[in-house]
Amino acid sequence: MAVATQNTALKGAPVTGLTSLFEAAKTRFARYRIYRQTVNELSELSNRELADLGLHRSMIRRLALQAAEDYVAR
Repeated sequence: MAVATQNTALKGAPVTGLTSLFEAAKTRFARYRIYRQTVNELSELSNRELADLGLHRSMIRRLALQAAEDYVAR
């Protein structure tokens, strides 16, 4: 019984695919980190402090999502 093996290297495709995968993961993690940091900081404020800023507690998640998107867009 004869077994033939042939190893061929794909030029550029796997590296480019892995690079874009890592870049996407890095971007998503940066966005998540900014989101969590914003939520944590705004959640620590009292209702009075939020009102002084013109915010309501129900706005925290939306503002955090917006901050994360703005940070990544830079």
